[in-house]
Amino acid sequence: MISIEFLSQLKRFSLIVNKRVTSSFAGARKSVALGRGLVISDFRQYVPGDDYRTIDWRIYARTDDFFVRRFEEERNLTVHVLIDVSKSMDYGTRDRTKFEYATMLGLGFAYLAARSNEKFQLSTFSEDIVTFRAKRGMSQVVGFLYHLNQVKCKGIAKFEDILKRYKKTIKSKSMIIIISDLLFDLDQIRDSLIHYKHHQIKLIQVLDRSEIDFTLSGSVILKDSETNREKEIYVSERLKKEYRQKLYDHMIQVEEECKRVGGEYYLFSTEEPLFDAFYRMVNK
Repeated sequence: MISIEFLSQLKRFSLIVNKRVTSSFAGARKSVALGRGLVISDFRQYVPGDDYRTIDWRIYARTDDFFVRRFEEERNLTVHVLIDVSKSMDYGTRDRTKFEYATMLGLGFAYLAARSNEKFQLSTFSEDIVTFRAKRGMSQVVGFLYHLNQVKCKGIAKFEDILKRYKKTIKSKSMIIIISDLLFDLDQIRDSLIHYKHHQIKLIQVLDRSEIDFTLSGSVILKDSETNREKEIYVSERLKKEYRQKLYDHMIQVEEECKRVGGEYYLFSTEEPLFDAFYRMVNK
């Protein structure tokens, strides 16, 4: 079962959308067309950068939390969370697998979106993709949790194909959060990200500590988690050094491709505390 106890630690964070949008797109914060004196539509939690004049002090008096009034001209941005559930994610040598860590990151973003009264949509993908319809509210988070607890990691992720198909379903400027071990050819990642260059992207790579450090030595049998193929190799110090260098080069190149389209890249090992992970991602 996926733990959600960590969600209480995220109350100090807010999901900040840092791209202003025109009135032709749906966005999470005020559009450039927003004026004052419009009809109040609802409320959302205050985030740094909001106009303090829109704070509703009556709500503050009741709750000790700052909420701002939303006007009809404000646009809604959908937060899209895509989680890799291919067989390679079902790997872990510590307390949790890559999949479990990825799902907790995904649930954390859904929780923050719900607290900000933003629409959010979760998808899990491998050889195909399963998508929840975009909604608001904590009931959507509960639905995600139920779905993720039923998921069995399997198959080989068709990363490029899935992301190209998914892009066609997005109708307005959005926040796109992709969580995967990203053990794909660089060309696949590059060709996938280019389709999202007009969106706010967070590309999150999750690896087990053993994949990063590669501490094996001597004769070992390696098993491909996606194809079940086995191969016996001798792990020398030279091989370990070459492996680490190739992985490092891959991560640097992925980060460069992400930045090329205006996105943010993050690498986490599954042993990193979730609070620290979100502190890095949303407290910038």
